Amino acid sequence: MADGSTAIELSLSELREVTGYAVACARPALAVFERERPDDRRPRSALDVAQAFADGARRTKALRDHAWAAHRAAQETRDAGQAAASDAARAAAHACGAAFLHPLAKATQVKHILASAAHAARALELAAGDDPTVGADHLAQSLLLASPVVADVLRRYPAAPPGGGRVGALIRQLDTSLRSTPTR
Repeated sequence: MADGSTAIELSLSELREVTGYAVACARPALAVFERERPDDRRPRSALDVAQAFADGARRTKALRDHAWAAHRAAQETRDAGQAAASDAARAAAHACGAAFLHPLAKATQVKHILASAAHAARALELAAGDDPTVGADHLAQSLLLASPVVADVLRRYPAAPPGGGRVGALIRQLDTSLRSTPTR
């Protein structure tokens, strides 16, 4: 748990683990996006670049570029009234963003760890007619995907911040669940 200091310990291998977790959480929602926009590869490319980093590639500008491209895909689908696809693209963008988790003890940094899972859960909920049980199921799967390293890194940060609508609520729900999971 963060002790109130401004900096926390965070190794490159832990950053890779967190990013791999974010990719694994986001990937199930990719199908939601691709059903609406089968020719738009931006979210898939974002996940691929993030996975490459998690697997050992260097952290380069390509991660930021792909995150922004997936974010633009999210905006475009949102503007087109495709809310589920928008959240799926946001999940992919946040997977890239996980590679840029800062070693600062700030609650906002929790989003770098958990936003991909929360946006994926929301995308799946919306695709199922706004069924919250579908989101809950995805969060349960996300909880199982979290390695002890991911849970340990999360516990170094303050709890997720308030706000953020339904996605914020999903982030806080997953945050609470991961923090209460016994260390393995």
